[in-house]
Amino acid sequence: PGHPERGCAPGVEVSTGPLGQGLGNALGLAMAERWLAATFNRPGHEVVDHRTYVLASDGDMMEGISGEVASLAGTLRLGRLIVLYDANQVTLSGTTDLTFTEDVGRRFEACGWHVQRIDGMEGHAVDAALPSVRADDRPSLIVARTHIGYGSPKKQDTFGAHGEPLGKDEVRATKKALGWPEDPPFHVAEEARAVFHAAVARGAELEAAWRDRADAHRATDPNAGHAFARALAGELPDGWQDRLPRFTPDEGGMATRDAGGKVLNALAGVGPNLVGGSGDLNPSTKTALAGLGDFESPQRSPSADAPKTQGTAGGVWGYAGRNIHFGVREHAMAAAVTGLAVHGGVVPYASTFLSFSDYMRPSIRLAALSKAHVVYVWTHDSVALGEDGPTHQPIEHLASLRAIPGMLLLRPSDATETAEAWR
Repeated sequence: PGHPERGCAPGVEVSTGPLGQGLGNALGLAMAERWLAATFNRPGHEVVDHRTYVLASDGDMMEGISGEVASLAGTLRLGRLIVLYDANQVTLSGTTDLTFTEDVGRRFEACGWHVQRIDGMEGHAVDAALPSVRADDRPSLIVARTHIGYGSPKKQDTFGAHGEPLGKDEVRATKKALGWPEDPPFHVAEEARAVFHAAVARGAELEAAWRDRADAHRATDPNAGHAFARALAGELPDGWQDRLPRFTPDEGGMATRDAGGKVLNALAGVGPNLVGGSGDLNPSTKTALAGLGDFESPQRSPSADAPKTQGTAGGVWGYAGRNIHFGVREHAMAAAVTGLAVHGGVVPYASTFLSFSDYMRPSIRLAALSKAHVVYVWTHDSVALGEDGPTHQPIEHLASLRAIPGMLLLRPSDATETAEAWR
């Protein structure tokens, strides 16, 4: 399938579906790596140490979510996020000179990315580009100019090679043009087999080496080692439910978002891998984790002469902070928390007003299809919201969200039901 689904084929980490989702998911994968590394690594014992690679198309870069991802990744300085942009300048219905003439590289540079431009048809050019991006502490974009349908006499560099098969005759013509054996119909060169066999062997060696590092990490710091293993397994500590606050009838008038904030902070104390934030609405959605710091680039953490002014002040700063500030980027936020969830090791949440779930919908649907353990916190769900008027009154949202297959939607009516919803 053109858009393979998570859980149906080995090695498919996410179900990307609509264009641009893979970029958002990759953002979350890279964030998860940095948080886990900052939280569980110990000097000389790095059990989390990997990069996130994503292959993007012209269509991905056209979608608005790509701008949100580029901006947030650059701000967070996620140097282990590497995007290879397959710039073949063709989409499903035409060439990009009809609709997309911007300089994508300069856009990403403006967002703080490290950008290189290469001939994507030369394998050695890709190999040569990777060492410098791995050494840079900024997210990296490799703009690779390629030719879709390469070698096809009739379809190279045309939209006909995007969504249609070449056809039997054109396949033979392409093989002939490339000097490739025309028979058998599906031919795998020995050189290709050798590369893949070597990759499998190398992967086994790397996994064995990682297991040795994990054993040494656990021996050095048993508490961190066991907590890391529990986080990867998705387990909660025994007795976590006892930490949930119990509300009395006298507190029945408490706003559910206030009750939700109390429950969330109680859970954060017993679930050390509960991580998340909002689309610039923490003061309103009450989803800040008090005293647990902000997830941000260490270069941007406060110094002694530049104190923090954010409402989540306190706790550890840098990538170990558990409050993610997504900014006014609901779409990227939703795609990123899916990436956080499928990476493993964290239980992510994302919050905003219920009416703004419309900005998140493609990512919500894909998370449900992927069975990703994401928690959305949508507040201000009344149809009678006042000062902001009908644009903020979620009339049809509950019904439409409940219609998404695989989606569990709970709407607590008071403080006690809010605690039960979290349970």
